[in-house]
Amino acid sequence: MIDRQHQLSISAQAKVLHISRGAVYYKPRDVSPADLMLMALIDQLHTEHPHMGARGLRRELLAKGHLVGRRHIGTLMRHMGIEAVCPKPGTSKKCPGHTIYPYLLRNRPITHSNDVWAMDTTYIPMREGFVYLTAVIDVHSRAVLAHRVATTLEASVAVEVLQDAFERYGAPNIVNTDQGSQFTAQAFVDAVKAKGCELSMDGKGAWRDNVFIERFWRTVKYERVYLRVCETVLEAKRDIAQFIEVRYNTERAHTSLDDKTPMSVYWAKLALMLKKAA
Repeated sequence: MIDRQHQLSISAQAKVLHISRGAVYYKPRDVSPADLMLMALIDQLHTEHPHMGARGLRRELLAKGHLVGRRHIGTLMRHMGIEAVCPKPGTSKKCPGHTIYPYLLRNRPITHSNDVWAMDTTYIPMREGFVYLTAVIDVHSRAVLAHRVATTLEASVAVEVLQDAFERYGAPNIVNTDQGSQFTAQAFVDAVKAKGCELSMDGKGAWRDNVFIERFWRTVKYERVYLRVCETVLEAKRDIAQFIEVRYNTERAHTSLDDKTPMSVYWAKLALMLKKAA
């Protein structure tokens, strides 16, 4: 954003961009090995016990011999993009000024593919560092329609994943997300509405509103991420893609799908729906 060759001074450019002059010179520090280790432990505990906040996680970590303060755990949780799933005041919002849309799925039957898609982002630990995985899942079939590994939690990544799903599989009636800033951003909202989809958002801290993709996160972490810790971002992209596109979508049978795979159910239900429509 800052052009050091521009005729405007750096101070003037910072003022125009509404950022402090000091921020122009700030260089982010790498996360320490100790914090990376704590973040990996926090991720496992959060995946297993999503209701735990910083205090509960601190108790668990202390029991495992890790001396760490509650505030430091809270800071790491913010870096990871996670929070405890418990009731919070309705006035609390992820990003001031962003519109929060109502939850549309309560008591609503979902009977066919491309009726409702769920979308979310989760933290993925690596050997040194971490990345974020964003995915779109068809709620009826549990099929993962698009996904992307990235190093940031930006709205542009969420838009790219959604557009990829649109291009490959059409558009659903409803897209459901949580209240993360990447999903309440205007660019994401516009991408959803441009396809004629309704946008639905989970209640604040109500993880059960998006339970299908939460179950997928647990699957991908316990069946792949925690067993094969990746060294690089490229390795993480390839390994997660292989698990999702081959193992999860086309090989791994689901009890809830009568021992069928997600993609087989997705295409079967879609074909049946199109046949009825014709």
